[in-house]
Amino acid sequence: MSGQSQTTGRLWGVGLGPGDPELVTVKAARLIGAADVIAYHSARHGRSIARSVAAPYLRGDQVEEALIYPLTVETTDHPGGYQGAIDEFYAACADRLSAHLDAGRDVVVLCEGDPLFYGSYMHMHKRLADRYPTEVVPGVTSVSAASAVLGRPLVERDETLTVLPGTLPEDVIAERLAATDSAAVLKLGRTFGKVRDAFAKAGRLDEAWYVERATTGGQRIEPLAEVDPATVPYFSLALLPSSPPPVPLSPSQLLPSFLLPVAASSEPVTERPAKLVADEVVTAREGARGPGAVVVVGLGPGGRMWLTPEAQDALARADVLVGYGPYLDRVPPNPRQRRYPTDNRVEAERAAHALELAAAGSRVAVVSSGDPGVFAMASAVLEAACEPRFTAVPVHIVPGLTAAQAVAGRAGAPLGHDYCVLSLSDLLKPWEVVAERITAAAKADLVLAIYNPASRSRTWQVAAARDLLLAHRAPQTPVVIGRSVGGPGESLRITTLGELDPAEVDMRCLLVVGSSTTKVVDRDGGPVVFTPRRYPA
Repeated sequence: MSGQSQTTGRLWGVGLGPGDPELVTVKAARLIGAADVIAYHSARHGRSIARSVAAPYLRGDQVEEALIYPLTVETTDHPGGYQGAIDEFYAACADRLSAHLDAGRDVVVLCEGDPLFYGSYMHMHKRLADRYPTEVVPGVTSVSAASAVLGRPLVERDETLTVLPGTLPEDVIAERLAATDSAAVLKLGRTFGKVRDAFAKAGRLDEAWYVERATTGGQRIEPLAEVDPATVPYFSLALLPSSPPPVPLSPSQLLPSFLLPVAASSEPVTERPAKLVADEVVTAREGARGPGAVVVVGLGPGGRMWLTPEAQDALARADVLVGYGPYLDRVPPNPRQRRYPTDNRVEAERAAHALELAAAGSRVAVVSSGDPGVFAMASAVLEAACEPRFTAVPVHIVPGLTAAQAVAGRAGAPLGHDYCVLSLSDLLKPWEVVAERITAAAKADLVLAIYNPASRSRTWQVAAARDLLLAHRAPQTPVVIGRSVGGPGESLRITTLGELDPAEVDMRCLLVVGSSTTKVVDRDGGPVVFTPRRYPA
């Protein structure tokens, strides 16, 4: 433990064990429940094994820092290559955690297994332990768990145990396997074929076992020689246990004893176990921030379930959040981040403000409901970014699930054939243009997804649009009215164009107007709307 001042927060590296939440230590569970900030690594899909194991012990109101690895396993355009990209990532993560620690908040970094045994936590430890009070809470390792579920001792009496990473050269692995009593080889996945060949070369293949996701509902145990390399994930190991038992293990003894769900994810670790030595300790602030940038993030139409992992990552990395107030409220507060909520009618000013903050060095996330490129902030930000003063500011767009897709999904598949998306708002374009486009879409027999159908000050456009459509579309044409889809006040109503009542429609609604081929079919559980993909001749 570091001897630093207690005026800052405390850093905890907490081992969670191999996967079974009941193998989390009492101390780890207590710290997880008490922490101000919970940090965890995950791959780009956003699911975290560490968080899923810790979930029973979370309070529900804690700040969460998702440390999502960059896509660097295969290739990267980073000037420093893979190692440069991953070092920059770890430095940026440490910078985010140090902001909480400097503010006096205690931070728990979750880690599968043991934090300092090939653990992801050690990279935060190297960068922060010399500056903050730090304690590491050990956990049950995957090697111990594999031995337990196999029912075989790792070592007895004077035997020696060798632990190897599968990333070593095949000849090195074979040489060390031949010279040891027992062994565990970790980091399989793509290294599995090489590792199995090394066991065979050492003459130990028939003694070895394969253990995958030990202690979880996804547990799998097989003789190493019988495993298909194409089925091997990163979270598995090859085990050479102590001397054989007096009787062979029966198949029933190898079945998993737990039925717990497992997140299907993996968290990459650098190619070698990092050693905590003085000359490797790096301060988090050195080169962590880099140049500022703006990321325009689509939040999707509703709750967290519709937030993509890419969007989650962009929000987690940001220093500053900018957006329309109600949309900004959908992002859980994080005290290290600054927020700038604004009115919905100042898009240009909001975009310029975000770019100014980025030009000053901040990582800015501009939030939009749905997809930022569909009647939202992406075009406003890119338009402002064309000003000469902002040409050096990077701008990235992170797409999101659109409101049209959400409403269509709730109703069935009304967008199954060609469709168009338009807004009834005449605030940024004249109504004559809106009317021409409605008529053109109606003549072309396109399904219409209609945004911004009405507001407090715009109450007549729905009726006008209905009448324009009825000039080219039958009164029986299906219409879906989706209100606040994805939110707590969600509702969905299916009607027809002839019976569409404008009084039912407000700014929280999105309309889907069918084509001549759109159908409504009653099924168990209610009506389903769909547009066949095959268009009649």
